[in-house]
Amino acid sequence: MKKEKLKPMLFSVIKKYSAKQFTTDVISGIIVAIIALPLSIALALASGVGPEEGLYTAIVAGFIISFLGGSRVQIAGPTAAFATIVAGIVAKNGMDGLMMATIIAGIILILMGLFKLGSLIKFIPYTITTGFTAGIAVTILIGQIKDFLGLTYPKGTVTIETVEKVEAIAANIGTINFQAVIVGVVCLLILVIWPKFFKKIPASLIAVIVGILMVKVVGLKVNTIGDLYQINGGLPKFHAPNFSWSLVRASFSNGFTIAILAAIESLLSAVVADGMIGSKHRSNMELIAQGAGNIGSVLFGGIPATGAIARTAANIKNGGRTPVAGMVHSVVLLLVLVVLMPYAALIPMPTIAAILFQVAYNMCQWRPFMKLCKTAPKSDIIVLVMTFVLTVVFDLVVAIEVGMIAACLLFMKRMSEESSVRGWTYVDPDIDPENDPDAIELRVIPKHVRVYEISGPMFFGDADALANITTKDFTKCLVIRMRSVPALDATAMRALEMLHEDCKKKGVRLIFSHVNEQPMRTMEKDGFIDRVGKENFCPHIDDALELAAKVNADFT
Repeated sequence: MKKEKLKPMLFSVIKKYSAKQFTTDVISGIIVAIIALPLSIALALASGVGPEEGLYTAIVAGFIISFLGGSRVQIAGPTAAFATIVAGIVAKNGMDGLMMATIIAGIILILMGLFKLGSLIKFIPYTITTGFTAGIAVTILIGQIKDFLGLTYPKGTVTIETVEKVEAIAANIGTINFQAVIVGVVCLLILVIWPKFFKKIPASLIAVIVGILMVKVVGLKVNTIGDLYQINGGLPKFHAPNFSWSLVRASFSNGFTIAILAAIESLLSAVVADGMIGSKHRSNMELIAQGAGNIGSVLFGGIPATGAIARTAANIKNGGRTPVAGMVHSVVLLLVLVVLMPYAALIPMPTIAAILFQVAYNMCQWRPFMKLCKTAPKSDIIVLVMTFVLTVVFDLVVAIEVGMIAACLLFMKRMSEESSVRGWTYVDPDIDPENDPDAIELRVIPKHVRVYEISGPMFFGDADALANITTKDFTKCLVIRMRSVPALDATAMRALEMLHEDCKKKGVRLIFSHVNEQPMRTMEKDGFIDRVGKENFCPHIDDALELAAKVNADFT
């Protein structure tokens, strides 16, 4: 297999870059920036920070990730996947805690790329990614009900956790502002209906314009961004991190979660993009770029970022084929930040809620979720539902940790059920000796010899199965056939050592047949082969039986 280069894709494609492609990339970058503008603001507000932080993220992280990234067309910025975890970190640890967690995440991502761990992301089970993605969608939806309905909460109401938000909504439903509902419903209808007839102009931009007109021209009394947040235009400013070991320790768990989530979402987006343009991304370089982009983002006042599938797809559909399009998208947003940011204060909060409702629906994956519930094994359904519930009730950190532990435990249980240790004490009617030259029916087993066959991987989950191996008073030789054992871990190795010690006490000779490469390496490293004797390891069952027949031949 050809080794993947640790080289930004930009440096490869620029060699054959043309003026025609530059023009297409610029047009695509401008269109993607128009799409990203309302989304970046909405996702920043959903993350518990100000509207400009969303643009800082799209500008700084978007530019760095496009410049250094391993994908031709990846567009990065704030995404819905991070909204709930960022909001939780900001509420509990403030912006200093978010900055430290994101810097830790960036370092982890860079190290993952340098150590070429990009392929390890495939070991995150699909049930976990589906479960927490659906859970995030539900938490975003619940978090926006207040603004969509125009509810008013008493001063001091705590709404950090999703359960607290549900309780606050139920307790204050009587404060509903029907004018806010009208604005929200109209904007939501625009988001749903507009793309069916007009695909060139983003529906979210039209919803923002209509929302502003309903409030400023029609005169509906609805909260706007400017009523709740102070708008700061101008260039992003450098923010030095507030470093302390206590903050690092408190932020490490969140940093790890951000890193894993950024890696999963960015590589998933890159894979989807590969399929759309017939290319192949460099996963390890993409991880390094994601790490650098996230560190750069928070140092200039932004929040965590990752590859955004919807914006990446929009880039492809509009002709973007190189990282230049992503860099242009960031430059355009920078111009908007400097020139037009004060007008963001006019955007109604129900419009933001409507945009996030659509984001939540698009990411909830309810069809794959229901399909898994109907078709997947019970253990996978348990992991799926558990991850979903924990994401909604607690947070993403708990969901991923518990989900991974549950998935690993259930996987080991499933593997242990596939492993078996059986003795050659019966004839299996399903085996045809004519089709299986190694079948037991073609073997003559002396009375003093007992043969056991082990099938499946031998690991700590089923090492106790070796306890099923027994000998008789007249047994002088025990043959262990391991042709179907692909792997052996330390716990199973210890179980074999105990079996050997038991055989020595009973005066039974232990012989192994057809030990595969990995188990043989483990035995050799452990010194087990020397203790048992190299002569007692045979390449084939016939050789093992021939050797066993010579032991105490009086019993044959």
